[in-house]
Amino acid sequence: MTSSHAARVRYHDIDSADGTRIRAWTNGGDGPTVLLSNGLGTNPHAWPSLLRPDCGLRVVGWNHRGVSGSEQPKSRRVDLDSYVEDALAVMEDAGIESAVVPAWSAGVTVAFELANRHPERVTGILAVAGVPGNTFGTMLEPLHIPGPVAKRMMTGLVLTGLVGGRAIGLVSKNIPWTNAVANMLRRTHLINPAADTEELRAMLQEFCTTDPRWYAHLAMDVTKHSRVSLSRVSVPVTFVAGRWDVLTGAKQMRAASERIPGAIYRELEGTHFLPVEYPEVMLEELKALIDRVG
Repeated sequence: MTSSHAARVRYHDIDSADGTRIRAWTNGGDGPTVLLSNGLGTNPHAWPSLLRPDCGLRVVGWNHRGVSGSEQPKSRRVDLDSYVEDALAVMEDAGIESAVVPAWSAGVTVAFELANRHPERVTGILAVAGVPGNTFGTMLEPLHIPGPVAKRMMTGLVLTGLVGGRAIGLVSKNIPWTNAVANMLRRTHLINPAADTEELRAMLQEFCTTDPRWYAHLAMDVTKHSRVSLSRVSVPVTFVAGRWDVLTGAKQMRAASERIPGAIYRELEGTHFLPVEYPEVMLEELKALIDRVG
């Protein structure tokens, strides 16, 4: 990553409830504090607008177990309980009594589970490209593949990662993540071409430092997440979906928003990677949610 990106993120290590060392981070900004529940195995650079010095927010987050400096637990424990424990440990360390939680992808499940178990700690949720539980059951929706079939297909893909992760890692860790390479990926339309090349490169370079076998282990646990109850959610919620998202169906996100009184739903011409495709919209929606809470 470039020094301009590195300067915007400050890292330090904390201990979670089971003793696992977690790498927490902050943008060092001034303004209302938010707790970022990130996508599975991703890093702060997935949210470029929240790393800018003038974003007007203090953003606190953490890297998942075994990812980007966080320790792999000796027990290999990476269940939803542990993610909630990690979130609470980060909040305690940062002195956060309660906060709005922007969340992306599988991190949306963690945000809603945190709100269900500890309602006094969550004042609002910005759910981006994610549904509260049953993540794998919403995949491949734009391809019109039934949920149960899609879940079996994607679970099979994860199993392939567990078996062939070593070979995949030899390739991914040696990709020269230059702007030119990132730009090539941007042009494939797997990620919206509107994404900034430099910001995309920073995210992908850090993401590829994770062992694919460990990432597959994380993903395998996500296949076990059942739907999270929305009946007790009483805080303001905004859902932002990508119309061409093959990993989290927009239809399922809209359905989830309709089960929460007062929830706002917004759909963008994007893919699963909305935080890096539409960074200004993410900041705009997050600040609008903070205003609704405040």
